[in-house]
Amino acid sequence: MRLLFDRNVPVPLRRPMPGHDTAFARERGWSELTNGDLLAAAEAAGFDMLLTADRNLRYQQNLSGRRIGLVVLSTNHWTSIRVNAPRILAAFEGTGQGQYVEVELPRPTLLRRMPPVGDG
Repeated sequence: MRLLFDRNVPVPLRRPMPGHDTAFARERGWSELTNGDLLAAAEAAGFDMLLTADRNLRYQQNLSGRRIGLVVLSTNHWTSIRVNAPRILAAFEGTGQGQYVEVELPRPTLLRRMPPVGDG
């Protein structure tokens, strides 16, 4: 599967996507394209899926009749993405042409450290 990652997707996500042909919009010179133009360029280049953290894209673009699927992450927080990489990969596998899937990624709970106890 050919995957295009939008400019708001962290670069390290490429590592947990073995077996897929991945590219980033910025690598292709598409960083400044508007959403509709980015979808059209990705389709013309033969990409199967666009991954983005732009939650508004769903409301801005009509995917019916498109040959590309859209997977939208609820956040681009790297820790949330890293621990949920299998869920993101499953979303690619379950999304077809012209379909939209949103992957809700919970942010991990922050652990607060207790201040050191003084001597006195």
